[in-house]
Amino acid sequence: MNEVGKTRSASGRVVSNKMDKTIAVTVERRIKHPLYKKYIRRSTRLLAHDAGNDCQEGDMVVIEECRPLSKNKSWRLVKIVERAV
Repeated sequence: MNEVGKTRSASGRVVSNKMDKTIAVTVERRIKHPLYKKYIRRSTRLLAHDAGNDCQEGDMVVIEECRPLSKNKSWRLVKIVERAV
């Protein structure tokens, strides 16, 4: 269980910003295959709240978990780490 005041955060790449005040972020992680011991990339697509519509596709961002803002959206944009070229 998380302590009070500790929120989960994740970093990933913006894959869609077509919604109003919402971005879709792909978070990639590496897991080791249980039998073959090879690392495999797994990804999760999360919807995050972008209040100022600041993000563009391809930006690297940091998001943090928050209360549910809509049916599918319970993450909030913290900062943009790197802008897309």
